[in-house]
Amino acid sequence: MKTYPAFLVVALSIASLAFGKEYQVYLLAGQSNMDGYGYVKDLPAGYAEFAGEVRIFHGNMAADDEPRDGRGIWEELSAGHGTGFESDGKSNKLSNRFGPELGFAKILSAQEPDTPIAFVKYARGGTALDPQSTQHFGRWHFEYKEGEGINQWDHCLATIRNAFEDADVDGDGEADRLVPAGIVWMQGESDANELGPASRYASNLARTIALFRAALRDDDLPVVIGRISDSGMEDGGVVWEFGNVVRAQQAAFCEGDANAALVTSTDAYGYSDKWHYDSAGYIDLGEQFAKAMLELQGE
Repeated sequence: MKTYPAFLVVALSIASLAFGKEYQVYLLAGQSNMDGYGYVKDLPAGYAEFAGEVRIFHGNMAADDEPRDGRGIWEELSAGHGTGFESDGKSNKLSNRFGPELGFAKILSAQEPDTPIAFVKYARGGTALDPQSTQHFGRWHFEYKEGEGINQWDHCLATIRNAFEDADVDGDGEADRLVPAGIVWMQGESDANELGPASRYASNLARTIALFRAALRDDDLPVVIGRISDSGMEDGGVVWEFGNVVRAQQAAFCEGDANAALVTSTDAYGYSDKWHYDSAGYIDLGEQFAKAMLELQGE
C-alpha cells in the first residue's frame, strides 16, 4: 500500500505557520462531470462573480503512468475551469467550459461573504475507482501497481501538495492559512460499465474518501457525493449498464458515514451528449453540492 507521510506533512504543515488570511479549502475531485462540460457562453450574466473572495488551484491532469503532475497556480475563480483547462504551473489556460465549481462558489460565498474560500480541483474524464476496471482513461485506486505505479490518486495528491506548498493564495507575499473544510466527489460512471467494479463501489469509495481525509488531516471532514445518472441516449436506452448498482452503492456509503451526503438532483438534468450534463445542469449541480455541504456543516 502506498503511503505519503513526509509528503503530506510537508504539504500541510505550512498551514501552521504565521499567516495572512485564513481560507476554507474544499477538494473537488472525480471524473468528467466534475471536470465540467458546461459552456461558458451559456452562463447567466454575472454568474461567475461572487459575494466573497474565492480562489482556485486547478491541478493539471495526466494519464496513468505519466510523471506525477498536478501543476497549477492559485488564481481568482472564474469561468473556464472545465474540460480543456491546462496549467504548466506558471500560468493557466482557461477553456470555454465550466464545471460545478461555479455554482458551489456562488452559494458558499453568498452564505459567508467575509470568509475567504479556496478550491483545490483535480478531475479526469473516464476514470474509474476499481483496480480491476478495464476502462482505459485511468484509475484512482491507491494500490495501483501497473506500469510506473502512478495513477489518478497520485496526480490528485500531487495537486493537493502543490496547492498547500504555495500557501500565498492571494499573491500578496504572505503565506495564508489553508484550513480543509470539505470534499466534493463526482465520479462513478466508469465503474458502472462492469458488474465487478460496480458491486465494489461502496468499499472503494469509502477507502478513497478515508485517504483523502487523512491527506487533509481531518478524519471527520464532510464529504458530498454526486449521484450518477443516465441520459438514456444509447441503443437500448441505457448508457451505464450497471448504473443502478453504483447508485445503490453510493447511497450505502452515504448512509454509513455520518459526515457524508448524497446529491440526487442529477436525475432531472438535461444532457449535452450521452455522458455529460448540459450547462444548466452544471450550474444546479454546484449549487446542490454547496447546499448539501452547508447542511453537513450545520449552517
